[in-house]
Amino acid sequence: MVPHLITALTGPINELEQRILESLPAIERWFRLEWMEHTPPFYTSVDVRNAGFKLAPVDTNLFPGGFNNLTVEMLPLAVQAAMAAIEKICPEAKNLLLIPERQSRNTFYLANVQRLVQIFQTAGLNVRLGTLDEAITRPTEIALPDGTALTVEPLVRTRGRLGLKDFDPCTILLNNDLSAGVPKVLEGLHEQYLLPPLHAGWAMRRKTNHFRAYEEIAKKFAKLLGMDPWLINPLFAHCGEVNFTDGTGDECLMSNAEALLGKVRRKYKEYGIQEKPFIIVKADAGTDGLGLMTVRDPKELADLSRRTRSKMSVVQDGQEVHEVILQEGVPTYERVNDAVAEPVVYMIDRYVVGGFYRVNAERGIDENLNSPGASFVPLAFAEHNQLPKPNAKPGASAPNRFYMYGVIARLAMVAASYELEATDPDAEVYE
Repeated sequence: MVPHLITALTGPINELEQRILESLPAIERWFRLEWMEHTPPFYTSVDVRNAGFKLAPVDTNLFPGGFNNLTVEMLPLAVQAAMAAIEKICPEAKNLLLIPERQSRNTFYLANVQRLVQIFQTAGLNVRLGTLDEAITRPTEIALPDGTALTVEPLVRTRGRLGLKDFDPCTILLNNDLSAGVPKVLEGLHEQYLLPPLHAGWAMRRKTNHFRAYEEIAKKFAKLLGMDPWLINPLFAHCGEVNFTDGTGDECLMSNAEALLGKVRRKYKEYGIQEKPFIIVKADAGTDGLGLMTVRDPKELADLSRRTRSKMSVVQDGQEVHEVILQEGVPTYERVNDAVAEPVVYMIDRYVVGGFYRVNAERGIDENLNSPGASFVPLAFAEHNQLPKPNAKPGASAPNRFYMYGVIARLAMVAASYELEATDPDAEVYE
């Protein structure tokens, strides 16, 4: 399935694609050098937006929950990447404890857990599921729509280790983004590898930290290619004391929205872009599509309806919103069957293992697609996976575009590694 762009893929992105293809050896060497200095997150998914004039990540998730949307053809890539990741962390590993979301009855999410179990079992590990739900006191089967079942078991904590009854893992893999906070049972596990680390969870993580790191990476990468970093970097601002219920922080929101829209307008003028710029205001923590709105004029923020304030005030697990990121909106001009679409790229360790299109016929090009009505279309890496076709004309070859998506997603992954290093509470500080 190759999406079509409703505008011709010309202008800056066409030039960017050409430059990326011509610079492939330098780009891959740049990534290798980065990974010599920094540790990639264990797994990552990145939402990418292609505006035709700009290609940029708009969200980076360190607890991806859509592995079930990858095609069967992509599984060997995921298994190989999982093997490499585990070998690096714990070469003698036999047992992997996977901890999914608490109390999840969402069949799509459970299919994701099932796929993760399949990937790590095929990589040669004994995989069992432990639950943070304290109401589950014995092994419990959860039926899946395909007739199979997953068994979740109560966690057993003994001093510095966490496992299950008769199951002592070397590595614990979280597929729970800790939006509701860090459970005590996960603290102080110094004898085992906990992946991703606790500070990668939304209890502590902030999007502004990530996009600050991404801005740094985009500048480095743009310098390598001799281009404007704005072409791959969404501008952003931050408001740290906001209460949508009583209106606290409205001035911060309006002044930052005005300044940010002004910056975007100047870039649009520089590149002769006729679009009307917009920004996305969203909670600084969380990735479930809640607590998010599109703003085209700062005055809209002065007159928010009660319903909008209510929608913006709470995100996943009932967490109140007090910090927001204002992010340059990147419209998506990709279409799948006439519905607005955006690519989502999946990675394990430092490797791209596949992806899919998030498609939403009920949303516009300047809106969040991660909302009711969304469906997922496998992003089939035509021919040789993410490799570009040699000598192909930019924009004409699907693999070229997929390679570009992979480059942008990996830049976001490098940024996530910088972010995790900078926010690590246990990092040694050298004076």
